[in-house]
Amino acid sequence: MTTATVNRGDIEADIKETLGLVPHFLARMPTEMLAPEWEIFKKMELGETLIPNKYKELIGIGLHTETKCHYCLLFHTEAAKLFGATDEEIQEAVHYAKTSLGWSAYINGMREDYDAFAAEVEQIKEHVRGKEA
Repeated sequence: MTTATVNRGDIEADIKETLGLVPHFLARMPTEMLAPEWEIFKKMELGETLIPNKYKELIGIGLHTETKCHYCLLFHTEAAKLFGATDEEIQEAVHYAKTSLGWSAYINGMREDYDAFAAEVEQIKEHVRGKEA
């Protein structure tokens, strides 16, 4: 089994080429972790995946509205704008997160029976499909 030598300079050059600088949070990362973390970041945050970038960033906004991570919320908001999200779409993502989290608190707090809930979701799904036909 061969082990490839990690060239930190090459990785940081790629980061700088891609982002215009090497952000502090990446510059501080241990060398052995930098290459795999950068590849994941590049693919998931910047690359084309099954979910369009604008929608991934709107998901990130909703997610970090709940985690209350100011760093991530700033990053995903600005990235969403870079990928074409409007202020109205960002507001809707935040409102959707608020609404979904509220329902989660209520349903869990009321200790709804999960199996009964799942059965009702199936009924709702069938009803909506029937209306579309």
